[in-house]
Amino acid sequence: MANGKLRHIAISVPDPWAVAPFYIESFGLKKVGETDSSLARGIYLSDGTVTIALLKYKTDEAAGERGRGYVGLHHIGFWLDEIKQARAECEAAGGTYYMGEVPVKGNSFYEVKYRDPNGVIIDLTDHGWGGASKDGGTQPDGPALRHPELKAERSGL
Repeated sequence: MANGKLRHIAISVPDPWAVAPFYIESFGLKKVGETDSSLARGIYLSDGTVTIALLKYKTDEAAGERGRGYVGLHHIGFWLDEIKQARAECEAAGGTYYMGEVPVKGNSFYEVKYRDPNGVIIDLTDHGWGGASKDGGTQPDGPALRHPELKAERSGL
């Protein structure tokens, strides 16, 4: 059985920059980066063990069947020891592949997305997330963010 650690939570929000101070001031989370991908823009926060991605999805397709106007928990992510074994065990337990693949080379940060039997989206990775720590230490040991100095476009939020 794969040894999975819950290390990532993604929340779909209307304006990541407006809600980030709530998590920072209420729970002492630290901002570890921003994202502006083809799917979403947002902010990554961390307590050193788990990352929280506050995301504003750009399209309904990117957001999934709930659409980009949905606000709430979007998906969770597990850091596993070995991705091939984790995928096989997820499928054997009733999970279904949704999207994403492990890159052949050149990118140490990825997620393979599955759905649980109720349709909840789950990220699987054996490389982790920037700002997260696999074994719960206070020092993150996940991959570096792709572009640590990135400032996401905020117009239109």
